[in-house]
Amino acid sequence: MSDEMRLGRVVKGWSVPPKPDAPVIEGRYARLELLEADAHAAEIHKANSVEDAIWDFLPYGPYTSAAGYHRWVRDVTAGDDPVFYAIKNLESGRFEGVASFLRINSEAGSIEVGHINYAKPLQRTRAATEAMFLMMQWAYEAGYRRYEWKCNALNMGSRRAAERLGFSFEGVFRQAAIAKGRNRDTAWYASIDSEWPALKSAFSTWLAPDNFDADGRQKESLSDLTRLVRVVDDPAL
Repeated sequence: MSDEMRLGRVVKGWSVPPKPDAPVIEGRYARLELLEADAHAAEIHKANSVEDAIWDFLPYGPYTSAAGYHRWVRDVTAGDDPVFYAIKNLESGRFEGVASFLRINSEAGSIEVGHINYAKPLQRTRAATEAMFLMMQWAYEAGYRRYEWKCNALNMGSRRAAERLGFSFEGVFRQAAIAKGRNRDTAWYASIDSEWPALKSAFSTWLAPDNFDADGRQKESLSDLTRLVRVVDDPAL
């Protein structure tokens, strides 16, 4: 048996990537800015007020007042992990959601995307998908080897989103947490750097203007484009 088979392959040509630090990440449909309470909280809170269900699987919220949401944003942006971004839908011209990098382990080359909270106007838009692509692109181009997605195992919408975005299912951690007084089993997904070129191609094909008709309906689905990249599909879906 070779040393590679016995001990694992040697990682060559890799160096520790930086912590997330881009002040702005911009695409065709979405613009991400480092979240700031004074700059973004009021507009995002207004968008969030359309629907309370977006808070069901988050360990915090909903926030009934703009002041309460402002305080939450101020508190979560005070540290260096998570690193939150405000998401602007360039088609509506408004900030309509947030997402973050978290569990940032530069030494291992691992980073997670989470705390994803899309207000109803942002959901199922090209900006919503492109925001996830832009964050994944930043992570891999910065040098990360592993990009993770975790969610409550009962959150089937998040599980479907992970698969659509090209993450491979890695299992369920039972009784992983208690959230809002309820048990949480956590479903784990990830993609790795060797899969990134194919995932980038899939996203680029889906996001291309000619993939949509005059009414904005997609011609090719992203799930179909990422299917061949995923190593393991989620058996619950």
